[in-house]
Amino acid sequence: MGLIKTIVFLILSYIVGSISFAYFISRKFYSTDIRKYGSGNPGSTNVLRVLGPKPALIVFAADLLKGLIMVTVGKAIGGENLALLSALAVVIGHDWSIFLQFKGGKGIATSFGVIIALFPKVALWLFIVGISVIFLSRYVSLGSISAAIALPIVLIIYKYPASHIIVGLILGIIAVYRHKDNIERLLAGKENKLGQKVGKPNK
Repeated sequence: MGLIKTIVFLILSYIVGSISFAYFISRKFYSTDIRKYGSGNPGSTNVLRVLGPKPALIVFAADLLKGLIMVTVGKAIGGENLALLSALAVVIGHDWSIFLQFKGGKGIATSFGVIIALFPKVALWLFIVGISVIFLSRYVSLGSISAAIALPIVLIIYKYPASHIIVGLILGIIAVYRHKDNIERLLAGKENKLGQKVGKPNK
């Protein structure tokens, strides 16, 4: 695949990643700007706290699918290297969306979609790690951070190539960085737990 086509596809991956389903669904169907409620994060966890489980599940699935689809298409048309680069582009798009003034979500669902496409065995272990930590602590953010830290470690255990480990490490670092505010709240004992409600917008 030529350089120009590669660049075009990566730009497309970034643009697709930039589509904020949390923002779109909350505005379109609930007349709510999700960025103005709860944590202010346009992601499925904040949608869950503000609007409930149904829209949160839709947002999570849509964010996951955009990562899964772009990486799968990238692998089909340009091989493993394009898939790896597309993985980074789509997650960066989600986290720093061109449609939200280069702000966005924390990329966990999109990253998970990317990981399913690239490393399906690893995805299962990360799911187990994340769900276990959430179940024990009731902190979604802590489960996400734990899975992000585990990603490069599990890739090393499964002896993936260096390029894959590097991409996994970058994805993990991005995810932890995007949770910096959550880390501060966790350390201060002020982080919201799963099931803890926030004020819902007036319908």
